[in-house]
Amino acid sequence: MLKHENYKELIWALAKTDFKLRYHGSVLGYLWALLKPLLTFAVMNFVFSSMFNPRGTGMSTYSLQLLVALMMFYFFSEGTTAGMSSLLSKAQLVTKIYVPRWTIIIASTINATLIFLMNLVVIVFFFALKGFMPSIPAILLFLMFSIFIYIIVLSFSLITAPLYVKFRDLAMIWEVLLMIILYASPIIYPLVTLPAAYHKFILLNPLAFIIHFTKESLINNHFASPSQYVVFVAIVFGAFALSIFSYRKFIPKVAEEI
Repeated sequence: MLKHENYKELIWALAKTDFKLRYHGSVLGYLWALLKPLLTFAVMNFVFSSMFNPRGTGMSTYSLQLLVALMMFYFFSEGTTAGMSSLLSKAQLVTKIYVPRWTIIIASTINATLIFLMNLVVIVFFFALKGFMPSIPAILLFLMFSIFIYIIVLSFSLITAPLYVKFRDLAMIWEVLLMIILYASPIIYPLVTLPAAYHKFILLNPLAFIIHFTKESLINNHFASPSQYVVFVAIVFGAFALSIFSYRKFIPKVAEEI
């Protein structure tokens, strides 16, 4: 039985092992953590920059907004996908050794966080390259929103990781849903391109809220209203509370179902 003070070391050891194994044997190694979102950004920026920001109306800011939005989406995508499959991918650890299941789930989400931290260097580089300096409140909001994305990722993982052991179709379903989320959130396009009547419904999606107001704050120094933040925080922590309840309900049978 592990003592509580050893949980932190266990989680960090699992996260580092996952990170190393992910890129083991590849020629470019850890560079793939940067290249995958960068290549996607390059293609989307080439295709959509003239559509959503015609020449003369701020193409450079569109590229910065797209880069930030894609990096945050990839954090969400990588984290939720890894978290969902975490228990099944560590089946031997679950069935043969007593390890608190939540430590495995958290370790997988931290692995995605390490990749996101690497991508932050790319974001800083591009902002410096464009000579664009966001305000201090906007930078602090970006950091706070990054933490909220992690909370969302962890909530999703706590719910789906025990369920994925039994329902393997969840991976296919989530892959399709991620594509829907990508195009349903204001990542490629600015929110203003949609009818104003839809904005409040789109912003009920926590990821859409984060991405929209991250772009708005970093580029335009525009922030959400206090009431919007209250609704956002209530949704995120409500989902987190639900995830804990769901985890406690389904986790006892995981070892048997693997």
